[in-house]
Amino acid sequence: MSEDARVTKAAGIVGAATLLSRILGFVRDVVVAWFFGAGPAADAFFVAFRIPNLLRRLFAEGSLTISFIPVFTEHFYKHGRDDAFKLARSAWWLLAMILVVVTVLGVLLSPLIVRVIAPGFFSSPEKFDLTVLLTRIMFPYIFFIGLVALAMGILNGLGHFAAPALAPVLLNVAMIGSVLLLSPCLSEPSIGLAIGVIVGGGLQLGLQIPFMIQKGFHLLVKSPLYHAAVKRIALLMTPAVFGAAVYQINILVGTLLASLLPEGSVSYLYYADRLVQFPLGVFAIALATAVLPSLSRQAATGDMEGLRASFSYALKLVFFISIPAMTGLIILREPIVQLLFQRGAFDPDTTRLTAEALLYYAIGLWAFSGVRIAVATFYALQDTKTPVKIAVISLLVNIALSVLLMGPMRHGGLALATSLSSGVNLVLLICALKKRLGRIGARDMVRSVLKSTASAVVMGGVIALVALWAVPICGQSPWYLVAWVLGGVVGGSVIYGGCASLFKCREVGTIINIVRAGIGKKHG
Repeated sequence: MSEDARVTKAAGIVGAATLLSRILGFVRDVVVAWFFGAGPAADAFFVAFRIPNLLRRLFAEGSLTISFIPVFTEHFYKHGRDDAFKLARSAWWLLAMILVVVTVLGVLLSPLIVRVIAPGFFSSPEKFDLTVLLTRIMFPYIFFIGLVALAMGILNGLGHFAAPALAPVLLNVAMIGSVLLLSPCLSEPSIGLAIGVIVGGGLQLGLQIPFMIQKGFHLLVKSPLYHAAVKRIALLMTPAVFGAAVYQINILVGTLLASLLPEGSVSYLYYADRLVQFPLGVFAIALATAVLPSLSRQAATGDMEGLRASFSYALKLVFFISIPAMTGLIILREPIVQLLFQRGAFDPDTTRLTAEALLYYAIGLWAFSGVRIAVATFYALQDTKTPVKIAVISLLVNIALSVLLMGPMRHGGLALATSLSSGVNLVLLICALKKRLGRIGARDMVRSVLKSTASAVVMGGVIALVALWAVPICGQSPWYLVAWVLGGVVGGSVIYGGCASLFKCREVGTIINIVRAGIGKKHG
């Protein structure tokens, strides 16, 4: 199997598992939206949940996994399986001790953390106190999910991708169950949802252990507590907190500023971000997860030509998928929000305002996606200094644009600032990577992007024309929304695929060949 085929197959596994978890994630958000709407309790929960969730994305998946895999892979190929496993065990127990300390400090310092993250809440004592309470309940989630992230690095490095990608399914099931079964029994229903988060975190960690054992990795085997390579992981991880997770930092800036806007602004941004996270998780993050072990293997063995080819392949493929997804979200934004969320306390005004945030987030989907691939390439090369410098520039751009746009555009301006700053981040990353690697197939990438964009424009034009005819005739009934959204997604995909084939996009042929190879192997 070629490296491109290996990456695509792994991305398919991760993408399928992520698709299931994201579907359940939307069910979770529908249940939460129905029960809590976009009022004070919802704002308090989303801010409280974002704090440990942000730490997860910054210090766990956002930096630990991508810092661990290149070092683990290098030791696996240069020093053997046993030494690589000693490194992994050392990292596990040291991380567990650090996470205990972080969790205790987080619980104790929750009032200060909430005041920094959402200063606008301080003017409402009840809202502030509730946010602090929920933060304290959910902070231990970072302990569970931090170890899940390390388990993900171990399993991905060993070629197993399904269990880590399926872990969020258990979190979503636990949160849905807590809203339906526990929240109605409590005087403050949001506490039930917070308890569901903790239960889900424990279940996610429990899922990883059997698969690590199956791969031959045992935590209780006697090993030195400290391995020399742990220091290299820590050195990579420190700047990776900014370089790999600038998108999440941008979202945090948006949350902080949104707390200063009219009530509900935090929730509008949260629900819109969840919708953008769907294609981002299923395609872009899945592909970045799948390509990192390959890039790390190529870097460890000195195959720089192969690394350049893998980077180019992954970036073209992620643009090929994210550009039409961006177009579809922009055109179908309001019916999607209405179909998924508009029920109970989530009224038409909330739908309109959430769709506005979705429009401006969707504009940056191509950049959010591309950043994942570019950052993965830098960390495969064990270069963390370049991404962090670029991340700081991007973050400053985001803050400046957010302050500038939040006045005239309110929460929509915060979403647009996030998209624009991520675009700056991606452009600077690619320029730096070209300087580091030399030729990276830029012309071929531009041709591929132009073909994908042209196909997406045709797709979007057809969907928009159909909307002009269909909306006045069919009205806004629930069945219309289902038919319109599903028809738009399926029909748009067919139109895009057809146009891409006419434009001779290589990505179409690559995906078809991989699917045919998989079917042939299954029936062979």
